[in-house]
Amino acid sequence: MKRILLLGTGPATIQLAVLFKNRLNCHVGIVGRESVRSESFFTALQQNNRRIHVGIQNEKHRQLEGDCVIDRIFRGYDTITDEWDTVILSVTTDAYLKVLQQMSIQLIKQVKCILLVSPTFGSNSLLRQYMSEISSEAEIISFSTYLGDTRWMNDKPSNHVITTGMKKKVYIGSTLETSDNVKRLCELYEQLGINLEVMPSPIEAETRNISLYVHPPLFMNDFSLNAIFGNNAAKKYVYKMFPEGPITQDLIRNMLAGWKEITNIVGRLNIQGVNLIKFMIDDNYPVRSESISRYDIDHFVDLETIHQEYLLYIRYTSLLIDPFSDPDTEGRYFDFSAVPIRSIFMNREGQWDIPRMPKEDYYRIKIIQGIAKYTGTSCPTIDSFLAVYERKLAEAARSLKGELLSDAFIVQSFEEDLKRIYSDIEKRIGSRTPH
Repeated sequence: MKRILLLGTGPATIQLAVLFKNRLNCHVGIVGRESVRSESFFTALQQNNRRIHVGIQNEKHRQLEGDCVIDRIFRGYDTITDEWDTVILSVTTDAYLKVLQQMSIQLIKQVKCILLVSPTFGSNSLLRQYMSEISSEAEIISFSTYLGDTRWMNDKPSNHVITTGMKKKVYIGSTLETSDNVKRLCELYEQLGINLEVMPSPIEAETRNISLYVHPPLFMNDFSLNAIFGNNAAKKYVYKMFPEGPITQDLIRNMLAGWKEITNIVGRLNIQGVNLIKFMIDDNYPVRSESISRYDIDHFVDLETIHQEYLLYIRYTSLLIDPFSDPDTEGRYFDFSAVPIRSIFMNREGQWDIPRMPKEDYYRIKIIQGIAKYTGTSCPTIDSFLAVYERKLAEAARSLKGELLSDAFIVQSFEEDLKRIYSDIEKRIGSRTPH
């Protein structure tokens, strides 16, 4: 980790570049594709002599702020020069192979370590198989998720971001049994105040991403999809109860059933599943002990289905407000659940596009469905999420006929990615015939 190349031009890239430059004294480069969206990013870097800034919203996150000068900037993945020992993939999970395949094979073969910032279940297997095809034995490290919440300072790509939240705990797994790079990353995260827990394998770290369990039920339902694709002027909110948001009895039932299906899939790969409510409360957003008892949290997996659904419902109602915020003079707490459901929008290329949620989740859950089929695991709930979403995609594409649409409107199979994942999984569990 001496010469680090960050792939991607999003806010997380800026935050990571500052950390690696200032805390590990690395030689840092950034590369992104040329696009209307990235133009303002590259221009801002040029105008500020490659200097980038990270601000913070909360004084508790002081260790994340800073600024530095980037050593190299590349416009386009085919323009990269120099040797880089570490590559950090800070692009969306469905773009991992697309960006690597645009880079010179000779350049990639020199890379000793690849870091996946926010992969999905199967991403490490996908890259491991691809690297093996080009005769590379690079170490591939998966984080469970990005370390916090970072956004553009003024909602426009530039050289300045603000980090508004920081995770308490992140998981990590490497393709190497003992890894000096993982050790260094643990030390770095400890300095930041984040507990980085090392898992026995990368795929186990990848199963510890809360989005896998909550985004499909929250977004792949008629209520949320009507808010995303419809012309409804009234705002709807991701984490609110019906009719302000999508959370109903049925949604909670589907969330629980989806978690059980993913648990069965990871069980086929000899991986320990997560205790969903414990994961939500201990690793993500806590609730008051008066709302859910420690006993119920710890014994969640052994409870009856109706009891589990009840606890999930309580968890979401408890977080309608931030239970740890200070009430105002009227007794009102911070409106924690008021995260708007974003609707389709015109992107900077002049095409209709779909917001990151659920666009990224489509890839994520499609890969899980493929792994389920390959391991012969039934997943009717996951199948139903995808059926609802793909039906809505086709409807939206028809209603926007004649308009410019992004690739997000295409129903996809991600077959090439799945074939590579199957090859790697086969080495892990032995040959199985896909169903």
